[in-house]
Amino acid sequence: MTEYEKSQLGLPHIFDEPMTRMYYEAAKLSDEYNRTSYDDTEKLSLLLSQLLKHVGENVRIMPNFHCEYGHNITIGNNVLINFNSIIMDNAEVIIGDDVLIGPNAGIYTVNHAIVPDERAKGICICKPVHIENKVWFGADVKVLAGVTIGEGSIIGAGSVVTKSIPAGVIAAGNPCKVIRKIDENDRIEIR
Repeated sequence: MTEYEKSQLGLPHIFDEPMTRMYYEAAKLSDEYNRTSYDDTEKLSLLLSQLLKHVGENVRIMPNFHCEYGHNITIGNNVLINFNSIIMDNAEVIIGDDVLIGPNAGIYTVNHAIVPDERAKGICICKPVHIENKVWFGADVKVLAGVTIGEGSIIGAGSVVTKSIPAGVIAAGNPCKVIRKIDENDRIEIR
């Protein structure tokens, strides 16, 4: 079994030469994407389709955007990922429909070993991240490996999400915790 195959199964692994080549390929595409003019939507769409596993309709990813491999990222429809976002997709990252991600966001699917001598050997372990439909991240949100953000939830600016968050809540903090449920009193419909 290759080191990459181990990483995709959530097994301990070491970042090796084939994985480094995958990273460099993604870095080249990310760099080209970040240098492309905002109004060249055709080229931007083409680059995203080459970089990511799946990109839905009406997806806007603002520069500077960086990812580890790209081919582990699935993005639904009507998604905005704001400026300076990083997705370390060493494992699967699924972003649902109608998701808003604020600037300086980070989604991280990889952890280094906790024991120092294992960490010194470069041993890592990866877990997927799932962002369900209609989620909103404020600015500077960081989501760590193995987390699911439930449908319709809001993650407050500056939060570090270390554990999964249920659907339909407002959560914030470091570590991120549920503050309250979203209810009908939160409606601000335009009349």
